[in-house]
Amino acid sequence: MMAGRAYRNIRGAKPSAMGAAASCLLTIPPFPGYRPIDQAGSNPAGVANEPNPIRVGASRVIAEMRRHRIGGTYWGALAEPKETGALLIIVRDEDRLSEMLAAVDASTDTVIYRPDDAANLLDPWSLFDQASAVWADGDDPLLLLARIAGLPVRPFGSGRFADLADEDDDSLYAVLSRELVDAVWHDPFSGEPCAIMDMLRHHAAWRALIDANRTITAAFGFGQWKQQTVDALLWNGRDAHVDFAPATSQRLAEVGEGETIALWKARVPAEFLAECERRSAPVHEVEDGFIRSVGLGANCVPPLSIIVDAVGVHYDPSRPSGLENLLVGGDFDPELLARAAELRRLVVESGISKYEVGGARIERPGGVRRHVLVTGQVEDDRSVLSGAAGVAGNLDLLRRARAAEPDAFIIYKPHPDVLSGHRKGHVTEADALRHADIIMADQPISALLDMVDAIHVMTSLAGFEALLRGKEVFTHGVPFYAGWGLTRDLGSVPERRNRRRSLDELVAATLLLYPRYLDPVTGLPCSPEILVKRLKSGVTHQSRVIVLLRRTQGSIRRIATRLGFAA
Repeated sequence: MMAGRAYRNIRGAKPSAMGAAASCLLTIPPFPGYRPIDQAGSNPAGVANEPNPIRVGASRVIAEMRRHRIGGTYWGALAEPKETGALLIIVRDEDRLSEMLAAVDASTDTVIYRPDDAANLLDPWSLFDQASAVWADGDDPLLLLARIAGLPVRPFGSGRFADLADEDDDSLYAVLSRELVDAVWHDPFSGEPCAIMDMLRHHAAWRALIDANRTITAAFGFGQWKQQTVDALLWNGRDAHVDFAPATSQRLAEVGEGETIALWKARVPAEFLAECERRSAPVHEVEDGFIRSVGLGANCVPPLSIIVDAVGVHYDPSRPSGLENLLVGGDFDPELLARAAELRRLVVESGISKYEVGGARIERPGGVRRHVLVTGQVEDDRSVLSGAAGVAGNLDLLRRARAAEPDAFIIYKPHPDVLSGHRKGHVTEADALRHADIIMADQPISALLDMVDAIHVMTSLAGFEALLRGKEVFTHGVPFYAGWGLTRDLGSVPERRNRRRSLDELVAATLLLYPRYLDPVTGLPCSPEILVKRLKSGVTHQSRVIVLLRRTQGSIRRIATRLGFAA
């Protein structure tokens, strides 16, 4: 520091264990559990990838990077807010610093940032928000990012980015084309060559996810077997891993003002929930996603999709949720709806359901009669307790379905978690067959849905999966997909649900905008399309030992139940 001048050294709001900034402007964020595949995300500069004119390609890239604030270590901590207008000096070589400082006018407010300081890694876009100009070594890629952000730059010395000293668009387009637009990129999920715009879409999704998690400082109620996949989906960008904390009052008291907790409510004690209410702790409630895994959560198969809702859980009709707000107030552009239609086709074609993939075609056992499926549920599940709307369990649902469909051929499918012996909701065979024509317990739900004409549910996700297949759906409870004009609603739907939605709008909100997905191959957050393709190809991510132990435990419970030793 030179006498007579005041310089501010920028420090991150939180320490980071992520390491120094990489030279590439589109480095894949170091999500917990990330397992790179060959050539993932690489961009050997100077190798033509597409024949677009430089100006057109570069302008599109600039617009997307500005819009989504991607490039550089955007997962780093946000710079503490300061008055705007400071000169930002980026230092990687301390020998260069003296030269830079000597060129600074004495009256200039100056901020010095050292991006290679692993303990203070920052989001460069938050620095650019407060800067009037950026100075750096001529080889520093942040010079290019600053120009993309619309700031004037001054390179010191020769280097790859020295031409950016000329503030005309031609110099910017030329450098951007060489470094990004015309480089060969490899998709991080497949390793195959891809266009720069595809990479930008991946980064935009990752940035949005990290920004949504920035205030999360602890997660409560997550079993260890679940943490391995949830970690990346809750990662705030600063710490090496999510803080999966014990659900104690002492740990809750350590959550600071403005910080948020992620909470799996069903797995924390009631007194802890009461303490959260008393402290008015900001909560993001977490639940399994709608395309979850191959295998049951009750068998400790970790989820590859979760929902994180800061408003209220989607299956509780007594209060709004993030999903309901999307459906009430959201606007869905044609591109998103086209994507939703294609995803719906992919899910149905793949035979994907929440816990299963595929299944052979099932012949209609009732001949020409109308075939109706009734799906059992876990009777003490929070979705049933919240949204059953007076239906008194699975046997009562069967009674109601038979009363509504006296001439139909009714098929009853018990819930797989109940069949596994881990959860409540068992209906004896004799009781079930008083109302159903047949019990089909082992067939995949997707194959059953393909075969039947209609389905009766309390709140089961199977009703949503039936809608994807164009089936008639009767809701006796109040699931999230009731009340939008797509189902026959027999429960009392909240007046808040006052819009009629198309099936593709429902799919766009429910499968594209609301959940988060994890690729079991790379460990990266991904799109639902990627996860569906992984599941279809047989890729899973689970501990076989834990699953085997849970299945054995469930078998013992089922035997005990049949012998009258357990409820």
